[in-house]
Amino acid sequence: MAADRIREQRARVARVAVAGTRLGYLLFAVATLVLVAGLATSFSDTVATVVLVCLVAGSVVLAPAIVLGYATRAAERQDRERGW
Repeated sequence: MAADRIREQRARVARVAVAGTRLGYLLFAVATLVLVAGLATSFSDTVATVVLVCLVAGSVVLAPAIVLGYATRAAERQDRERGW
């Protein structure tokens, strides 16, 4: 049925959203740890570059993952409300 294919695709998108969310938050955690370590020792250009790259990459990954996660949950909720 078409509804089953839609639910399968929605489940795949939800898994991608969860993975993206985890990766985004992991990149933010790495940025935080590198920043703290850099402040505790000698803050260098390399530390600043790593922090900046992690923050930008985390933002690029996390923003769409959050939107996809909300979208899949809203679609599932709407299906339940309609009785599908």
